[in-house]
Amino acid sequence: MPTEGRSEPGDFGGNGRSLSQDSSVVREAPRTLVATLLRLGPGMIIAGSIVGSGELIATTKAGAEAGFWLLWLIIIGCVIKVSTQIELGRYTITWTQTPLKALDSIPGPRLKVNWVLWYWVIMTLLIISQQGGIVGGVGQTLAITRPLTSGGRQYNELQDELASSQVKLNVARAQGAGTEETERLERRIEDLTAETTELKEPPDAYLWATILAIATSVLLLVGRYTLIQLISTFFVATFTLVTIATLIMLQTKPEWAVTGSDLADGLSFRLPPASEEAGINPIATALAAFGIIGVGASELIMYPYWCLEKGYAKFAGPRDSTQAWIKRARGWLRVLQFDAWFSMVVYTFATVAFYLLGAAVLGRTGLNPSGRHMVRTLAAMYVPVFGPWADRVFLSGAFAVLYSTFFVAAAGNARMVADSLGLFGITDGSERMRLLWTRIISALWPILALLLYIGVRAPAKMVLASGMAQGIMLPMLGAAALYFRYRRCDENLRPGRLWDAMLWISFAAFAIIGGWSLASLFWR
Repeated sequence: MPTEGRSEPGDFGGNGRSLSQDSSVVREAPRTLVATLLRLGPGMIIAGSIVGSGELIATTKAGAEAGFWLLWLIIIGCVIKVSTQIELGRYTITWTQTPLKALDSIPGPRLKVNWVLWYWVIMTLLIISQQGGIVGGVGQTLAITRPLTSGGRQYNELQDELASSQVKLNVARAQGAGTEETERLERRIEDLTAETTELKEPPDAYLWATILAIATSVLLLVGRYTLIQLISTFFVATFTLVTIATLIMLQTKPEWAVTGSDLADGLSFRLPPASEEAGINPIATALAAFGIIGVGASELIMYPYWCLEKGYAKFAGPRDSTQAWIKRARGWLRVLQFDAWFSMVVYTFATVAFYLLGAAVLGRTGLNPSGRHMVRTLAAMYVPVFGPWADRVFLSGAFAVLYSTFFVAAAGNARMVADSLGLFGITDGSERMRLLWTRIISALWPILALLLYIGVRAPAKMVLASGMAQGIMLPMLGAAALYFRYRRCDENLRPGRLWDAMLWISFAAFAIIGGWSLASLFWR
């Protein structure tokens, strides 16, 4: 537990240095908008992790299953978590403690570490599964665009025609086409399905996933904070702009356009009807998506680590309650808040765009992204706008956004796991050991994810399982934020009543999602 007037031994403030041993790096926070923008970064790294599996897979899947009805839940899922994110950051700047060490200070049952960290271990194991789903998605993407074997090229040709025929059939039915046309398409789909069933699945997706996992291991082994920030920012910007542009262009086509009535349904705070015939429960998908879209439980814990590496706590300096420290701490907390809210705006726009695309195209055509055809189904969202070019446009962007998530999440989780080794007593908890194990785990994480993908082979389900686990973790983090606010907050950095209200609302939403996620494990 932090003691008054100093930071804990072994805590760090960026670049591997201990704040308790180095007060020479303190500096004043920027005051102008331009100077503040130059100090942003942790939020964009988190956005690089967020605008990926959650948006591309979970959000579009929710749109495909629920139509426009759950737009309100998707928006709330992005916005409501930020107050908890900032509160965890406030604690980090105040005490210069890593997030896991902070969570370990929460009262409750202990077995070497407290109960929150034990659940974090369970969640992290499922996050590796999620990463397996993501590297599988990247492998599928490259296997479609750049097949490595002749069997892969033949398989792609059949699957492309099958997907195109399925879209045409669903559209024809929706538009009331004649029986002759629909029967012709049905016969062609049956023939293509028989051909693909007889054709052995090519190894291209697994080969590409293996190549990427190894390359990522090497990159993370030698990479540092600046490289991670640059890569994540570039990838987020690339695909977000393409997706928003696609949604705008979709409005020029009446049969696919998102209407005012659609938006009214989506913002009506109503639930969609279940589809028993299709075996679809859109509420289950949406609530699982809520746990992973926006700042998920993993990103809430990960965010302060990036703030530490960016230097926010280091620049504020060790807590000594002097006026100079109070001024610096308030200034860097202001930068942190700007960073968190700015990134929220970015990923909320991207999330809403993905959801609307999923509802407008996949929902109307009856397509649902899952299994080994997940990426190919998602590419169908772009067919109405780009036609034959849809695959190329989508797949280039899908690679960017999925790989960004894989890369950033591997880097962030490696830092958390390395930190946890000291808390569990596996290492001595020193900075030297933390940095050493961060490198080792960064190299191992992509390989573990790859092995899970090869073993499970169901990327969409792997991503949604992680979302469910993170949903259960959310109320724990909401309670932790309230504990830090009322029990551990420096009186000079206390927020106002409006902020307190936002924290309580956030916790209430987390409790609902966590309760539902837990109940869904036993009631299906």
